[in-house]
Amino acid sequence: MEVLTGRLDYPFQDIHLLECALSHRSYGKTNNERLEFLGDSIVNFIIAGELYRRFPKATEGELSRLRAHLVKEDALANLAKDFNLSDFLRLGRGEKMSGGHERVSILADALEAIIAAIYLDGGLMVCYQKVTAWYEPYFKELSLDNLYKDSKSLLQELLQGKQLPLPEYRLIKTEGSGHKQQFTVECKTALFDSAIQGVGHSRRKAEQQAAEQVLRAFDHES
Repeated sequence: MEVLTGRLDYPFQDIHLLECALSHRSYGKTNNERLEFLGDSIVNFIIAGELYRRFPKATEGELSRLRAHLVKEDALANLAKDFNLSDFLRLGRGEKMSGGHERVSILADALEAIIAAIYLDGGLMVCYQKVTAWYEPYFKELSLDNLYKDSKSLLQELLQGKQLPLPEYRLIKTEGSGHKQQFTVECKTALFDSAIQGVGHSRRKAEQQAAEQVLRAFDHES
């Protein structure tokens, strides 16, 4: 465990908390599910606080989408890979044989559990400092200027972060022919009562434009 605590840059007073955080439910009765539940709330709180500080001009909608980008399962799993967390996971035999140590969901859950373990072991301030230090390279990559890049993915992240259904795209009409075709697509989400339309020279571009219009409308209202 010394290798991992060194990578985490945190010396646990109660090493059993770390051991529990690394234990998948397939490993036995003592597992990381409760810690993962706590860690999920803690990491959302810490990231929200740091984004609020770093982006003073961002709207609530923009902050929500930035946070969703940083705390989504893939992002947490990538952070876990920075620590080579898969080398330390405690898995049941079947889960281990099926490659569970590389599974995104298991890595993300384990990282959230470790965050909770640090919180319980050292308190909120220490936990806040550690998590923000881990995330520093990812914070530096964030920019409000690129917030609408790949709007479909960003909209999906926003909805998932709010535990809402995924967006539905529907082709409304196609005009023109050949390279001059123009597609009109509507995007229906739980954010608004009415669908919002987008236009583009391909169906994909029209969907991206519709998603961007939804995001801009959400930012305007927030």
